Formats: sequence, structure tokens, C-alpha cells
Amino acid sequence: MTVLEWSADGVEAQARVTPSDFDALFLAGYGRLVRSVSYICGDPEVAADCVADAFERAFVRWRKVGQLDDPLGWVRRVAIHRATDVHRRRVRGRRAVLRLGMRPEPLSRMAQQISDSMQFHDSELAAAVAELSQQQRAVVVLHYLDDMSVIEVSAALSLSDGAVKYHLHQARARLRNILQPHDPDAPYQEGAP
Repeated sequence: MTVLEWSADGVEAQARVTPSDFDALFLAGYGRLVRSVSYICGDPEVAADCVADAFERAFVRWRKVGQLDDPLGWVRRVAIHRATDVHRRRVRGRRAVLRLGMRPEPLSRMAQQISDSMQFHDSELAAAVAELSQQQRAVVVLHYLDDMSVIEVSAALSLSDGAVKYHLHQARARLRNILQPHDPDAPYQEGAP
């Protein structure tokens, strides 16, 4: 609920966003954001933590965030950035493990987590999505799963529209190659990879 506060002279009114607005935003967006961030980062527990952190930051800054045109977009952006930070830490950890001569956790575990926890009906698709770079995964999930336009994805990820289109193109090509490997003996088909 938005409450109007009147100035001392009774002329100017300033909108104040109430905690019930935050509650409504949280209830409407939490589950959907956890699902999206889970697909992006590959780990539902990490996704839930990232989304919770983003909502906590929004709550602390609610006077400002609540005034934005799209507060849920702000929360989404913070959660995705947090998931990206976690992913970068994991990549650095995997590299360190490799330098020490140890075996890192296989990538297929990420695909299995996505498939199991998010009810991906096609485990082959889950494995293919897990093989994309994090940026490509984020763009694909937001565009196709969350049905966001290129402009909305670019705002959510702080990318240009062209960068989103580029990542979508690269991701589709990669998924096509993974899911339908080229058979050199197959007859030529126009538009085939």
C-alpha cells in the first residue's frame, strides 16, 4: 500500500511505500526468482540464498527500491549478480583444485541438480543448458523460461540489447550442436548447422 505524506504547508505530497508493498513483492516474486536463478547458476540452494540476499538488500533499501518502476527487476538483477559472484568463486576454486592435481566435481552433477530440483522434463535439455556459459544460461533462462523480452533481459543483466541478442544467438547455436550433433553422412538440409 502506498501512503501519501503531506508537507507542512499541505501542498506537496510525497508517496511513501509501506512494508505491505514489500510483502506483496516478496510473495509474488520469490518462487519465480528462485526458479530462474536456479536454472542460471545450476544449484537451487545457492539460488535460494542469492534471492534471499537480494530481497534482504531490497528490504534494507525499501524506501528507494519501493519507488522504482520495477522493484522486482531490481531484486532480480541483484540476485543474478550475486549468483554470478558465487559462480566465479566456484570457477576459481575448480582452477585451484586442478592446479593442485585433484579432480574437480563433474559438470554433469550440475545438470543432474537442475534436472532433479527444477523438474526439467527433459534431462538431455538440462544437461545441454548446464554446458552453456553462465551468461548464456542467464540470457536463455530469462528470455525463454521467464518469457522476458530482449529489452527486459538486457535491463535485468545490465547488458546492451545487442549483447543479449549475441548471447542468445550463441546459446541457441551451442544448444543446437549439443542436442542435434551434425551427422556428416546425413543429406544436406538448408538451415542445418
